[in-house]
Amino acid sequence: MSTEELQREQQFIDLLQERVTALRQEAEAMLRATIGQLSTHVQTRVEREASIAEQSADLAALNAVESGLCFGRIDLRDGSSHHIGRIGIRRDDHERTPLLIDWRAPVARPFYLATGYEPMGLRRRRHITTMGSTVTALHDEILDLADTTRSGYEDHDGDSVLLAALGAARTGRMADIVQTIQAEQDRIIRAPRQQILVVEGGPGTGKTAVALHRAAYLLYAHREQLARRAVLIVGPNPAFLGYIGEVLPSLGETGVLLATPGELFPGVRASGTDTPAAAEVKGRIAMAEVLAQVLRERQALPETLPGVDFEAEGRVPEPALEIDHSEYGILLLGREMAYEARDRARATGLPHNLARPHFAFRIIDALTEQLADRLGADPYGGPNLLGPDDLAQLGKEIATSAEVHRAIDLLWPALSPYELVADFLAEPEGHLPAEEAELIRRTGGEWTTADVPLLDEAAELLGVDDSAERATAEAERLERIAYAQGVLDLSAGSKTYEFEDEESEILAAHDIIDAERMAERHEEEDHRSAAERAAADRTWAFGHIIVDEAQELSAMAWRLLMRRCPARSMTLVGDPAQTGDIAGVGSWRAILEPYVGDRWQHARLGVNYRTPAEIMELAARVRRASYPEFEPPRSVRSTGVPPWIRRVSDGELSAAVLAAVARERPEEGRLAVIAPRQLHGRWESIGGPVDLTRSVVLLDPRQAKGLEFDTVIVVEPALFTDSDLYVALTRATQRLGVLHSRDLPEGLV
Repeated sequence: MSTEELQREQQFIDLLQERVTALRQEAEAMLRATIGQLSTHVQTRVEREASIAEQSADLAALNAVESGLCFGRIDLRDGSSHHIGRIGIRRDDHERTPLLIDWRAPVARPFYLATGYEPMGLRRRRHITTMGSTVTALHDEILDLADTTRSGYEDHDGDSVLLAALGAARTGRMADIVQTIQAEQDRIIRAPRQQILVVEGGPGTGKTAVALHRAAYLLYAHREQLARRAVLIVGPNPAFLGYIGEVLPSLGETGVLLATPGELFPGVRASGTDTPAAAEVKGRIAMAEVLAQVLRERQALPETLPGVDFEAEGRVPEPALEIDHSEYGILLLGREMAYEARDRARATGLPHNLARPHFAFRIIDALTEQLADRLGADPYGGPNLLGPDDLAQLGKEIATSAEVHRAIDLLWPALSPYELVADFLAEPEGHLPAEEAELIRRTGGEWTTADVPLLDEAAELLGVDDSAERATAEAERLERIAYAQGVLDLSAGSKTYEFEDEESEILAAHDIIDAERMAERHEEEDHRSAAERAAADRTWAFGHIIVDEAQELSAMAWRLLMRRCPARSMTLVGDPAQTGDIAGVGSWRAILEPYVGDRWQHARLGVNYRTPAEIMELAARVRRASYPEFEPPRSVRSTGVPPWIRRVSDGELSAAVLAAVARERPEEGRLAVIAPRQLHGRWESIGGPVDLTRSVVLLDPRQAKGLEFDTVIVVEPALFTDSDLYVALTRATQRLGVLHSRDLPEGLV
């Protein structure tokens, strides 16, 4: 019977493989056909390009999920059964009946939640292990104890599949957990979208995996909304994003934007570095008001504008602002005029650059009035001799004067976020205490991660005056309409008039479409995905945002993220005990209360799936040295291998690390050396750019956040902060070693 069960599942996998192959071939054929059908006609090209993008995405999803496509089966008490997989597949029959159920579908939920106490209508749950398309193992859990049928593959403790996954060698890339999602994780994954959900948990509790599977679930359950608005996933560093980058594609989801906090301002990829103290200053919420004050100062009137006193020849004493108009002589821009224009611009409540036209219009109007008074004055004291047309012409000349625009630029300059922030960082004194100003002072150089929220705040204060672009776009639209009307007129003129006395039954182009609609159809469309468009648009409103290591972000970074999601649909993942950045807010309430009050949900994961009990005990001891009340997450497994700690002299440390790497390197899997950044130069052979697919990698604790390795060697723990040491000690899934030349921190002794 056991052999028959294995053969039966193998037959199903073979059938599934045939169907996937057929679907892939069909998608490839459609893609080739669509490419072949491209024509020079604008509308045809637009439609074909859109079809190519859609078909390419379908093909990419099929290729991504093929490995391990089916991983389970549920047998119901009514005699029916369903195979569960990473995506849904339908049979190629008239009814299009399901062949494979998507793990996110409601009917698949008992696979994750059913227990012997609450079987949810199941009599059996089967885990199917495959290598490629070959079934290698079956594990059955009996949920209906009254059912005496046995397959020979019963898993009596029910944890074999989970423990096998936890003990598997690491590859340098996070694997999905879709086959082993636990009940507490499933409830978080399927929680409602329209809320801020905080997922807290210690090292190894699966926070990141749960967040990624939540993204996949939300994209499945709210496909229409999220396909249009996109999902943003924010991770702490590029290495982390590379580590998690294959999880969502393996679940058939590719329309997600992954970014670090330093990549959240379009056009900027932060590559500079701040000191922790400088980053903390820049990250304070008070910086929002500081930048607003910097901008107000840029709107202040220069000292060269006293009240205007006219002399006989119409000139003003220096240092008044004079505008030399080549045709009409000197125009006088006085302080009172400038104050009035500034007050009007500020009264609009618009951002600086959007208020600038209001300032400029008032200046132009005032100068036009001044010029009209000069040119049209009646020598006998009567009304102005200039008519409306004369005044309009004078206004046009003033509005096109280069000298006038130079004066407007002096008083209300058009500014970019880069200019405003760079000028502030070059001269921060006057806005901050002297010591803090010195910390952040910088002239030139690369933008840093802490600068990105400042740039975003500046962009919000300044706004973008796109009136010229909109005017150009409107002119192009009218031009397309005029061209389309010409085409329709030609079409109408070419009809046959042989039967002009009879009403023709043949429809011409102008009978079914007007010029405006025809022009719209011929307009070039943007075929970038929502994620690609969102990456280039600072004002994009995401459908959902997931933030990993959320406790590390500064108050200003949260201000940026809240702008990106006005609907406040977010999943925040983190562990306050691992807060390493002094700019980090740390407290969930402090993060969220300014934006949503108490309208957020908190979920805690308390089971450690990654870290063996022996290693977790050591890490908890270190943590309790500073926080006696600390309670670590409960480890589900033990390896029987305790961590080792070895002291060497400073001169022996470099050689000792290399020797430990050679000794501890696993035959399969990955080893990480986690050492203070200042010591990395000692081990050039294992250093360099972070590549997690290498068998050995050198990291500092911040780079190691969120990652896991089979073996970890921690070097000089005395140079780590408490939270960084806790992070470093909890990255290993199998073995941990500590090498040191300095005295050990309390808890490691």
